[in-house]
Amino acid sequence: MAITRQTVLHVAKLARLELAESEIDHLQRDLGNILDYVESLAKLDTGGVQETAQVAVEGAPLRPDRVETSLSNDVALREAPRSSGGGFAVPAFVEE
Repeated sequence: MAITRQTVLHVAKLARLELAESEIDHLQRDLGNILDYVESLAKLDTGGVQETAQVAVEGAPLRPDRVETSLSNDVALREAPRSSGGGFAVPAFVEE
């Protein structure tokens, strides 16, 4: 299946993307390559491969809970570039 320039522009409009001219040509090539690859996968004989009903992990393996001593506050903050009020100081990223 060939991806046309019009298809790229249509998808970009739906996704509300503004593309430069060079990006349109590049994206058209890349999407075409992806579809060619998917078509080649569709041609593979998977007759002997058992179907997969579910790939999600039912649950992560749990480790037993154990009480252990933790780092003291001084040790934990010793290598911190900045600390404040007994904790790690990080740059603010939300304008107030």
